[in-house]
Amino acid sequence: MNEFLQVFLLSLVPTFEGRYAIVYGIGRGYPPGETVLAASLGVLLLSLVLPPLLPYIDRLMLWLEDTPLRKIARLYLTYIEKVRRKAHPYVERWGFWGLLIFVAVPLPGTGVWTGSLAAYLLGVEKRQGVPALVLGGLLSMVITLGPAIGLRM
Repeated sequence: MNEFLQVFLLSLVPTFEGRYAIVYGIGRGYPPGETVLAASLGVLLLSLVLPPLLPYIDRLMLWLEDTPLRKIARLYLTYIEKVRRKAHPYVERWGFWGLLIFVAVPLPGTGVWTGSLAAYLLGVEKRQGVPALVLGGLLSMVITLGPAIGLRM
């Protein structure tokens, strides 16, 4: 598979996202510029697509509660509650900056996927949430870029 496409697709995976797609790509010896571009496009796509998509995912999961697939719905609803508890202090106290920092921290359970869900659950307006997601996702990539470049040396 094409190196650019590999990094791009990995940047779309929840919890992996652009920050670890960069580490993967550079660690595999892919060109750093192309790796950063592919991962950045993934962050941008997630930041633009997830906020309008989440209400539909929510409705689907609520509908699944009354079907044989209720275990999937319960997993999702349990995850939502964890996200709400984890992100609420950041977003409630610092708003835009809190969401940006929450997304930028390169740890499991943070990132664009979780930040999008937190913004949706906590009622952050899209005009404020999307820029926080994009900037936080890119900042997370910058944080991991230094160690990733160290892998190549």
